Amino acid sequence: MSNKTFCSGLLGIAILLLATATLAQAPTESVVPNFSHTITNIPGKSLVAVEVLYPPGGASSPHRHAKSAFIYAYVVSGAIESQVDGEPAHIYTAGQSFHEEPGAVHRISRNASKSEPAKLLAVFVVDSHDAALTTPEK
Repeated sequence: MSNKTFCSGLLGIAILLLATATLAQAPTESVVPNFSHTITNIPGKSLVAVEVLYPPGGASSPHRHAKSAFIYAYVVSGAIESQVDGEPAHIYTAGQSFHEEPGAVHRISRNASKSEPAKLLAVFVVDSHDAALTTPEK
């Protein structure tokens, strides 16, 4: 076997392994900024809104939000499964909403459907100096 054939075989195996690993991972959400403004009558606080778009079967990793963040979440379309702290998991459908208290851990946040996309609007009331709204849970 020549070096060229051997290297081509290794390259093919590497591409196959990479493709398999990519397909095995669940699709993730995408977060799109929607609105950000200081709350003039509450010094030091801001209102920030983001759209969270989940492809079919998409999910977020467990995470927590800024310690100052109170979050109101509204399901714009589709169905979202959510579990915060020790509460039971719940599926929210378009038009329904839920909230997260400051410092809560968002253990489950995913599209409840494997075939349809879902969209969530998350509105944060947060300290204006908190730059990182979301951090992965360890």
